[in-house]
Amino acid sequence: MATRPAPTGAPPPRWRRRAQARPEEILEAALAEFTAKGFEAARMEDIAAAAGISKASIYLYFPSKLALLEALIEAKVAPLAQQAQTLAAAGAADPLTALRMLATLATARMADPKVIAVPRLVIGISGRFPEIADYYRTNVVAKARGALEQLIEAGIANGKIRRVDTSAVVRAFIGPLFFEAMWTHVLGGETALTDPQKLIEQQFDVLLNGLEPRA
Repeated sequence: MATRPAPTGAPPPRWRRRAQARPEEILEAALAEFTAKGFEAARMEDIAAAAGISKASIYLYFPSKLALLEALIEAKVAPLAQQAQTLAAAGAADPLTALRMLATLATARMADPKVIAVPRLVIGISGRFPEIADYYRTNVVAKARGALEQLIEAGIANGKIRRVDTSAVVRAFIGPLFFEAMWTHVLGGETALTDPQKLIEQQFDVLLNGLEPRA
């Protein structure tokens, strides 16, 4: 007997909607499990249950917990490195403005505890899983650092920035922002992320002018 077609205008079947959304649901469930229980204690079957699928089904998307964590790095943190590359390439003519834009973008992302949860997980397991530390360094840190160094070198070349050690300046740029995120989301300190522009301007004042009184 022929199957009767669904009425015109009827919503799509629930399973089809979930199939489209499933990888994102799995990643959200994985992040919640990893955060609550720790990476090593979290179980694939619990992640699958939280995402509303069977244990067998989760392996169709992600073959292991390490693959899940790599996918979380790509979804939550890698976009910031990619945006840094784009801004650095576009901002060579006005590097200081581009650096401010990057700082604004970074603080907005770091205000989200789900974003910081990922590097926090990586740091916590890096000694036991050096491959995930390598993955994070290659796909996030190296790309962001390279973009910032490229931007500073362009500023030196066009006279907008004095000659400096680019590697040291990149560390001075990233360090306070990363500290603020860790201070807020890991140590529970009072946050400056509610007024990120004030934080950024203060950092740039110190970065550009230093602390020594000058005549």
